[in-house]
Amino acid sequence: MTGSSISDRIMRWGIYGFVGLVVIFLVAPILIIIPISFSSARYLTFPPPGFSFQWYKELVERPEWLRAFWVSLKVAGLCVVLSLAFGLPASFALVRAKFKLTPLFYALILSPMLLPSVVVGLGLFFLFSKLGITGSVGGLALGQAVVIMPIVVVMITSTLQGFDRRLEQAALIFGASPLTAFRLVTLPIIAPAIISAALFVILLSFDDLLIALFLSDPSTSTLSIAIWNNTTMQISPVIAAVSVCLLGMSILILGLVAIARRWA
Repeated sequence: MTGSSISDRIMRWGIYGFVGLVVIFLVAPILIIIPISFSSARYLTFPPPGFSFQWYKELVERPEWLRAFWVSLKVAGLCVVLSLAFGLPASFALVRAKFKLTPLFYALILSPMLLPSVVVGLGLFFLFSKLGITGSVGGLALGQAVVIMPIVVVMITSTLQGFDRRLEQAALIFGASPLTAFRLVTLPIIAPAIISAALFVILLSFDDLLIALFLSDPSTSTLSIAIWNNTTMQISPVIAAVSVCLLGMSILILGLVAIARRWA
C-alpha cells in the first residue's frame, strides 16, 4: 500500500468522523427530548427517573394546548391557501414573462425571507393594526404567508424552469384551450412541487413564533406561543411532549415531501 493511499484513507475517515460528530451534535438534543417526554418526574431532568405517559395525558386534557393546536392548524391551512394563491401566479410570471425588471421583482418577492423576521413582524403589526386584523386567524395567516410565500415561489419556479413547454404547445396544436392545456398537461407535471411547497408551508407555519407574537392575541395563540409562554413561566415536561409531537409531524411531512419528489 502506497503512502498516498494511506493518507487518502486517513483523510476520508477523518472527514467521516467529523461529519459523524456534527450529526451527533445536531441530533443529540432531539434524542434527549424524547425520553424526557416520557419522564415520571415533575420537572425536566435527564435521564428520567421513571417511565410515564402523564405528560401526553396532560397535553390532551388541558384545553389551552388543544385550543392552541386548533388555532395553529387553522392558521396553517389558510396560510397554505394564501401562499399558493399568490406564489403560483408569481412563479409563472417570473419564469414566463419576459421583461427587464424580472430580477428586481424576484428580489422583492424574496425580500421577506431575507430580512430579519423581527423587522417584518414589526412592520406587519403596524400595518395590520391600521387595517384592524391583528388578533385574527386571517391576519395571522396572511402575515405568515408574507414570510413563507418566497419559499413557495422558489420551489415552484425551480420546477417551471425545467418544464418543457413543447408539451403545452402540442396540446394547443391538438385543439386544447390554454386553460385545458394547463389543467391536463402543466398542472399534473408541477403538482409534486406544489404539494411539496404546501407541506413546507404547514411545517413553517407551525414553527413560526415571531410573526405570531406580533399579530396574535390570547384568543389566537398558536402552539409555538403556548410553548414559549410555558417555557418562560414554568418548565414542565409537557413541553417535551409537545416537542415530540411536533417532531413526529415534521418527520411525517418530510416523508410526504420525499414521496412527492419520488412521484415527480
